[in-house]
Amino acid sequence: MSKLKNAKKVDSVLEKNEKFLKEKVGVDVSFDVGFRAVKILKKDVQLYYVNGLVDSVLIVEIMKKLITINDDENTDTDILSVVKNRVVHQQVETVPTLDEAIDQLLSGLLVIFMDGITEAIVVDVRSYPGRAPEEPDTEKVIRGSRDGYTENIIENTGLTRRRIRDERLRNEIIQVGERSKTDICISYLEDVADKQLVTYIKDELNKIDVDGLSMADKTIEEYLVHQGFNPYPLVRYTERPDVTATHLFEGHVVIMVDTSPSMIITPTTFFHHVQHAEEFREAPAVGTFVRWVRFIGIFASLFLLPLWLLLVLNPELLPEELQFIGPNETGNVPIFIQMIIADIGIEFLRMAAIHTPTPLSTAMGLIAAVLIGQIAIDVGLFSAEVILYVAISAVGSFATPSYELSVANKIVRIALVIVTAIFSVKGFMIGITIYILWLISIRSLRTPYLWPLIPFNGKALGRIIFRVSMPLAKTRPSIVRPKNQQSQS
Repeated sequence: MSKLKNAKKVDSVLEKNEKFLKEKVGVDVSFDVGFRAVKILKKDVQLYYVNGLVDSVLIVEIMKKLITINDDENTDTDILSVVKNRVVHQQVETVPTLDEAIDQLLSGLLVIFMDGITEAIVVDVRSYPGRAPEEPDTEKVIRGSRDGYTENIIENTGLTRRRIRDERLRNEIIQVGERSKTDICISYLEDVADKQLVTYIKDELNKIDVDGLSMADKTIEEYLVHQGFNPYPLVRYTERPDVTATHLFEGHVVIMVDTSPSMIITPTTFFHHVQHAEEFREAPAVGTFVRWVRFIGIFASLFLLPLWLLLVLNPELLPEELQFIGPNETGNVPIFIQMIIADIGIEFLRMAAIHTPTPLSTAMGLIAAVLIGQIAIDVGLFSAEVILYVAISAVGSFATPSYELSVANKIVRIALVIVTAIFSVKGFMIGITIYILWLISIRSLRTPYLWPLIPFNGKALGRIIFRVSMPLAKTRPSIVRPKNQQSQS
């Protein structure tokens, strides 16, 4: 509020406004800040805009309409009302301060100053550069919509509105960043979302004091949930409008950050990160089967390697029928060292795949899998069984819908392998116990991370284990504290 009180007012002398903008914005210095001066009703009028953020065709059309004012006879001498009436656009408003005018100018709006007028007219002529909506690479489905969010916040709110045509959907926008002034939209259903949660998120966002949000949504997440060194994701990201709409219906609050195609869904639990849109595009039985297979993959990515190492170190724990489990040849390197090296090697491959151009990524994968893997076995660096179980764990990581969750699970897996190698059975059991207790202690915006398992909610847990038919899913999850518990009434 103090900033608004100290803001410089729009001056009635046009030259003073022009001088202020040259000092603050760099008019005539920054080539992308456009400026045009015209005369309307014998008064000087100046138009300011930022090239690259505006629709040039629309600006030309507005200028044509303004120039034609001089051709009319008996025109009202109130230039402010005349200009506002002639601007051919659906969103026209006035601002009283130069600071507000500059903020709007740098956001891509057209700003009009008039001699003798202490207000500036701003017209929303934004046309941000960006790509067309397309299916996200990380959330592909066999059947379903192929559109996805883009880096344009206006398009993103439109994609959400298309799926929720409810007058109670609220899209509140604020700006964060002293220099970047990044637009952030808070979306929620007014009659469903918890009012305290909405207020808390607004307060936390308004407290952010930073130059800019160069990393966009990730920076917002770190300010919002205060994650620290906890590797587990405390918010859910999605680039699919249908996933966002589903969570809004449930009572979640969604945060959209301009320049990012990823929406932040809050609050979330561990089990939100193991669900995928594909499960809801299939029949309930098929969706349940797919979900169980995914659960098995996630479980394997966490516990398969430390469990196998435990059995290798303690073969007496195996029944006679499973004595085949274990390396036939131990190799020249201790087993647990082989596992650590191979696991980190898989991470090398993942990073290389990200940074390798698409035409070369297939060749890179073949070289790594066939040549490096086979030669490493032949020279005795790895045993074949190590490669097998590390590969199964890697596939389980790739089957995890949330990339953030898969990386966090990898860190935990390596830690469990190390404590199992050092302390054997005791290390394995204590490691898993500490891991579970740690997950129980985590809170995401005051939401228990392992809900509905801990604290236990049988009905909600059943809906996680089984993909329930939509006509039977008539209640919203209680963990978001919705105002209206019934989703279909």
